[in-house]
Amino acid sequence: MDEFIHILKLRRYSFHTIKAYRSHLRRFFDYYTNRDPRGIHDAEIRRYLSHLVEHNAVSRSQQNQAINAIKFYYEEVCRRPMPLISRDRPKTEKRLPVVLNGSEVGKIFDEIKNFKHRCIISLIYASGLRLSEVINLSIPDIDSKRMLIHIRGAKGKKDRYTLLSEKSLEMLRQYYKMFHPKKWLFEGADAGRYSARSVQSIFQKALKQTGITKHATVHTLRHSFATHLLEAGVDLRYIQELLGHESSRTTEIYTHVSNRKLSQIKSPLDHII
Repeated sequence: MDEFIHILKLRRYSFHTIKAYRSHLRRFFDYYTNRDPRGIHDAEIRRYLSHLVEHNAVSRSQQNQAINAIKFYYEEVCRRPMPLISRDRPKTEKRLPVVLNGSEVGKIFDEIKNFKHRCIISLIYASGLRLSEVINLSIPDIDSKRMLIHIRGAKGKKDRYTLLSEKSLEMLRQYYKMFHPKKWLFEGADAGRYSARSVQSIFQKALKQTGITKHATVHTLRHSFATHLLEAGVDLRYIQELLGHESSRTTEIYTHVSNRKLSQIKSPLDHII
């Protein structure tokens, strides 16, 4: 296990990924307790993965993580190729993202009375940020001259720039005068990074107060940002760049939830009645 963690750290895997992989590998070792992992055959590994699906009812993402962790261990620590278990990956679900319309986004903002909280939630929507990105922003990342936000070490360890709206800049200037953050743009009570759980709690509380019944999360604001830009006529290539998607296929999902073209199509019923 120590060598497993050491190699993950050398490869610069994130803290959360290392924690998840360690947990999955520990469960695998516990399943075959008192066995030398190097002596566990491929068929037994696949039997364990079947157990996760059939008896533990793990999600597709958890199943994938378990495969990744076990595969990494055997290939990188034990130097043993694992071609078989890669075939056991779950079929990808093709679910469309939940999107809030402009009125719903506005209602959520109206329910957030705390100014710092409103700054955080509105910035996520205004710039299409991931939750991890907003809490990792530092003061120099806000480029008011170019009206851009510098996102450092985002998903895939890549930097990018995204939009800084004029209204966001006004709010952030007012916020700075009120709170005087030192390092992180949004600091918690101990001057450390604001916690992701707190941001999620702020959003869910506001969502509940609006009475909106959509199954929305903080990440829904990012989906809404992309969809609203597409509906406003922004080229998909620019939206891909703003979101930091490596593949255009990832960004193309928003064409399926945008009403830019669908709203122009008339139902045949409208021509009959």
